[in-house]
Amino acid sequence: MRKYTKRDAKEYNWFRSFFQMFVVYCIYGFYYKVMYKLEIQGRENIPRDRKFIVAANHLSAADPFLTIFAIQRPVAYMAKEDLFHSNWLMTLFLDWLGAFAVNRDKLDVSTIKTALAVKNSSWVLGLFPQGTRVLNGKLEDISRGFAALAKTTKADILPIAIIGTDKKTKIPFKGKVILKIGKSIPACDNIDEMVGKWCESIAGLTELEYVRASV
Repeated sequence: MRKYTKRDAKEYNWFRSFFQMFVVYCIYGFYYKVMYKLEIQGRENIPRDRKFIVAANHLSAADPFLTIFAIQRPVAYMAKEDLFHSNWLMTLFLDWLGAFAVNRDKLDVSTIKTALAVKNSSWVLGLFPQGTRVLNGKLEDISRGFAALAKTTKADILPIAIIGTDKKTKIPFKGKVILKIGKSIPACDNIDEMVGKWCESIAGLTELEYVRASV
């Protein structure tokens, strides 16, 4: 069975781009526009002449799709390995979306190779530095992997703050979801500096409390 830990640039083709955009615009975008008055702020901050990595805070399963809707570009997301082994339908769905499996405990060579493959395509690499959905209102225990990938691929980091996807409603136009696109963080050799700037950006765009790691 394929492990989906490594993808080539040729796999980010027109079919997966079409499938991803169909799911994003015709299902998630439409639903959240109607039910949650989805609002996107800061599209002017999306880099036009440089490669970048999308890094957002994480509140719900809808976040990857809404992030794609926000930047209007196909995004190759990292997904935990377990998702690719849950059932064949989920595996097929993730495959067609262009996601790839990662080991959360360490940054594998296959992950780095896939990140470079994404950079050489028309797609954007996407991930959630918190690693999983966090609903305690805090930014803490942030994985440094996204900054390490930015250093390796020399791609800037685009912070996206997600607000409201953890609140549910059954009444149209009653809920409110906002995605705020911050200013890109230039890639550099200092991983801790990039992590800190991302946390400060997300905290500034939301009401999340940035809990700095103790020295």
